[in-house]
Amino acid sequence: MDAQTLHQQSIIIDGHCDTLMNLQMRSDGFPPALKQMEENKGHIDLERLKQGGITAQNFACYLSDQFLPARAVRETLRMIDTFYRWQEENAADLRLATCAADIERAKAEGRVAGLLSLEGAEGLEGDLGVLRMFYRLGVRWIGLTWNRRNHAADGLSESRTGGGLTEFGVKLVHEMNRLGMLVDIAHLAPKGVEDVFALCEGPVIASHANARALCDIPRNLTDEQLERLAASGGVVGVVFVPSFITRGEAPATLEMLLDHIDHIVRVAGIDHVGLGSDWDGFFGPPPVGLQDVSQTPNLTAGLLKRGYSAEAVQKILGGNWLRVIRQVIG
Repeated sequence: MDAQTLHQQSIIIDGHCDTLMNLQMRSDGFPPALKQMEENKGHIDLERLKQGGITAQNFACYLSDQFLPARAVRETLRMIDTFYRWQEENAADLRLATCAADIERAKAEGRVAGLLSLEGAEGLEGDLGVLRMFYRLGVRWIGLTWNRRNHAADGLSESRTGGGLTEFGVKLVHEMNRLGMLVDIAHLAPKGVEDVFALCEGPVIASHANARALCDIPRNLTDEQLERLAASGGVVGVVFVPSFITRGEAPATLEMLLDHIDHIVRVAGIDHVGLGSDWDGFFGPPPVGLQDVSQTPNLTAGLLKRGYSAEAVQKILGGNWLRVIRQVIG
């Protein structure tokens, strides 16, 4: 099967982007967050999502420091509202997804499914009742931290403390397990990662991270973490941020990203790697060969060129995410 046909037939799921932050800033009358990007368009819009063949895109709700702590719930609600208004204005092309069947329906209808997540538990303000209300609004997974400390745990910037999950963090993981929500360890400090592996009843995910063996930065996962994530049945979404791909002087490339996929497949297995671009969440030029979401088909072609079977490519593009979403969320 040729790359174009395989790409068109596949369910393609991206586990992370920061596009809602840009959309909200635009709606508030501010310029886009990533001013240096060509024509201030960022990496994602609906037209380019469809050009890239994306079936489902996870839209993260990220809170800047200026909204913490007093406006955390309010600003998270405003970001969710931004998605709802965008979806209503583009109902023919975009639908909210709260389960695996919604993603499959979007594929059949030729629409993009939008998943909602929190990047950091700050927006909960330490209250499980707020978690349950966000669940009712469609939020289906949570990255327990960004880099900072919050009510649930320490992020990577606080790793010096050696702190793991707080008492609230433990309760949060248990309640997410009960509700059927994905627990995301991206940005979480190492001790917190250990706690999640010990506590979580199902698959653990890392929505956007690469292999530390190839790019030695704290945000990437060690081989041991990859093995434990695989043992849980989870998925790591490879991230397109150049500084997560290479620490060398040469520009990051699609081929370098494919090297990370190869490594994760060797360590964790073909069933435990997916996509987690972080589109609209980083500054500077994207990897050569992946300028924006419309160039996602280049990944399919690259994987086939490296000898992956059509079945393996479909797992990486979205099949693995879909399996975990169906298992945990429903």
